[in-house]
Order: sequence, then structure tokens, then C-alpha cells
Amino acid sequence: MRLLHLAFIVALASGVAAILIYITGVSNLNGTLNISDEEMEALQSLQSGFQKCVRANGLGLQAINGRDYCKVTLQFPSDTIPKWKDPKTGNVEGLSFEFNLCEAVATWEQVRNSTTILTKEFIDALPNGWKDYAWRRINKGILLNNCANKTLCMEKLSLVLPETPPYVPHQFKRCAVIGNSGDLLKTKFGKEIDDYDAVLRENGAPIQNYTEHVGHKSTFRLLNRGSAKALDKVAELYDAGKEVLLVKTTIHDIMNKMIREVPILNRVYLMLGASFGSAAKGTGLKALEFALSVCDTVDMYGFTVDPGYKEWTRYFSESRQGHTPLQGRAYYQMMECLGLIKIHSPMRADPNRVVKWVPSQSTITAARRASEKMLRWVAAGSDDPLASCSMIKKKLQKSQYPSLRKAALDHQKYVKETTMYPLEHSPGHSQLCTHTSIDLTIYCWLAFLITSGGSFGFIATHL
Repeated sequence: MRLLHLAFIVALASGVAAILIYITGVSNLNGTLNISDEEMEALQSLQSGFQKCVRANGLGLQAINGRDYCKVTLQFPSDTIPKWKDPKTGNVEGLSFEFNLCEAVATWEQVRNSTTILTKEFIDALPNGWKDYAWRRINKGILLNNCANKTLCMEKLSLVLPETPPYVPHQFKRCAVIGNSGDLLKTKFGKEIDDYDAVLRENGAPIQNYTEHVGHKSTFRLLNRGSAKALDKVAELYDAGKEVLLVKTTIHDIMNKMIREVPILNRVYLMLGASFGSAAKGTGLKALEFALSVCDTVDMYGFTVDPGYKEWTRYFSESRQGHTPLQGRAYYQMMECLGLIKIHSPMRADPNRVVKWVPSQSTITAARRASEKMLRWVAAGSDDPLASCSMIKKKLQKSQYPSLRKAALDHQKYVKETTMYPLEHSPGHSQLCTHTSIDLTIYCWLAFLITSGGSFGFIATHL
């Protein structure tokens, strides 16, 4: 009996100690990172609501809180049978995946203000942009000796390199991203998909003979390396020249030859991109990234996201190996429960389905400020969208955007007509920004220096 009594006291003391450590940790966060009570409450609300959202919408998935307000683990039911094996290790995919809500909120909110298309303006504005960066976007660019012959590099990129971004945030109201999953054949989403303002498809996915399931409309098509090499075949999949082709990798000589000689009538661009670490990869995520950078709302169709996965299939071909379906399904559920996308699938086929427990915009805004501080990003916690501009350059040519909708015009005013480019692999997620006004360029630098503690003498060297 005494032994049981002693064990109870030890357990109680351990529990109290754990609570005190947790409270102390939260208190330290508030003090050392200057996180306000409102921001901490937003993070707490985000994590709590996220748990409820996954439980209500995740079809068996459960969200387990981690050791702080950022970490969360998405857990599949124990009877789930994983099918995908890591080709390097041969290990079967696990049933639980840890994600960082703070990183997701901060990164995706930044995507919404940024351009995701590579431009000449971006390369020109980068310090040593042609020498240190441009060759990386050219197939076998390492042979070009860091673009020592700049004219040659410019020639190779010229057909896919607009002077300034062709699209701006909020240019489209409602967008649909269409994956290639065989699950599309279980539904008839065609008419529903055609009602969107813009539709983005992937790689060589055909439309003809499948319109009842995948719709007919197509605005953009995102291409991986293999599909880009078959640019002439891809261009035949839709009305001649009407799809915009987005290449997520590099430009090839064979692509340039096809654009010139076939000729390819479509506009072709290379993508920039945010850094999501190893949490999620693939063409699907890049497609969602582009859509979120130009659309108010984004819905996704044709991704393998329902329980009962047996093998990865495409709606237009036989089964094949590839992808990590459980990890992808978990990541997309996280995106839905952060209010970034809405999932449509055979088990979620009702177009009027309401995603429960999605955070409000005010919660996301406060959580974004707190997240940036916890991640120690450049200009963390600032409400000024230009504060994250660690590189600011004056535009040589003003962007032209005829007939923009009101939401896009309002956003242009909000960012003071500044173009914001993600700096890939930037540890502080800073951005490169361009503007036509020298006065605003100085304002951007002041905003960055004030929020980041830099030196005012630094301005003159970067204008």
C-alpha cells in the first residue's frame, strides 16, 4: 500500500512539473520572441480548431498535438495498409506524419502575395543573377560556365522569360486544380469543373474522351521534366495555343526547338517556387502553389485522398508505381483545415460540402505573425507586406495588367504595386521586391531595416 501511495505522489509530482515546464515554455515564448497574448491565443485556437477540423473532415485521420503550438502529427487508423515503398530504402510508408502548422501558415500566406513565374526582371535584380542563378534554370547549364556568355544564356531562356510577371495575386476568383488520379473515373465532376474561372491541369493528362469526369476547360497546365520534353504532344491536348504551359524545372534545347519550329503557339513559362522543405513534394503541390498565388479560392480534384487506397492509378492509363499517397493525403488535409483549399473526391463529392472548423481570417493573420516570430523569419510579425523585402530594386519596365478584377486591383494597392518574388532556400524567407518608384524602393528598405534591425547605410548599396 505504501508503495502504491509513493508511486501516486511521484506521478502527481511529475505531472505538475510537466505543466510548469509547459507554462514556463509558453511564457518564455512570449518574452523572448515578443509574441503578444492575442497571437498566442490565435496559435492555440489554430491548433485546437485544426484537431477538430481533421476529426470532422479527414475521413479517419486524427491530429495529435505536438510539443508546442506548431507541431502536429496526422495519424492514420491502425488498420490502414500502406502500399508505397521508399525506392532507396525499401521501407514501407508509415502511418503518421509530423507537420509544422507555423511553417505552413507563414509560408502559404507569403505565397498569396508573391509571383511564382520566373522573369527577366527577377534574374536582373538578383545580385549576380545571371552568373549565379540563370544557368541553373537551363538544362545542362553547368556546362555554360556560370553564363560567362550572357548572350547565350539569354537566348536559351528568351522564349520562356517574360520581362515582368504575366499574372498577379487574386487575378482569378475561383480556381480548380485537377490531378490525374484514377479516382476521377468514380465521379462525374466535368460540368462542375468547367464552372471555375480558371482550371489548372498537370503533365500529359488528356481531356478528350474524359470530359464527363474531368471537364473540358483548361487555362494552365503544369509540366514536369518528362512532359516538358514532349511539349509538342502536350500542346495538342487542348485548343491550339489556349493553355498556358508552366514548366517547373528547366528549359531544354529541344523545348526551344519545338517552340520555334513546330511551332508551339502556347505561352510557356518557368516556375519559381517557395520552399516547403521535405513535408510535401511533387507536381500536385506546385500546381496548388501557383493557383494560390493567383486565385482567391482553390479547389482540388483528382488526387488520391480517400481511404481504401490500394494502388496509385491514373484515370487515363494502367496502374504505376510512384508518389507517397499517405503523406500526400495528410498534407492536403492539413491544407484544407488551414482554409487554403477544398478537397473534392468520391467520398467528398457534394459541391456544397462545408469544411467544418476552418480558422477565420483574423485567426490566420494573428497566427501568421506569431508563426513568423517563432520561426525567426525576416521582418517577423509585421503587418506591412513589404517588410519582408530584403532585396529591393527599381523596375526598369512597369508591368501591364489590363482589365484586372477589383480584388486584384485592391491587392495591387495593398502592396503599393510592388512585385514580390520568393527567394528560394532563403533561411529567413525574405523576398526580392521590385517597384517603379524610387521613393517606394527607399520606403521598402526602411520598412525592412526597421523590422529587421539592419543598418541604414545598407540602403545605398542596394538601390
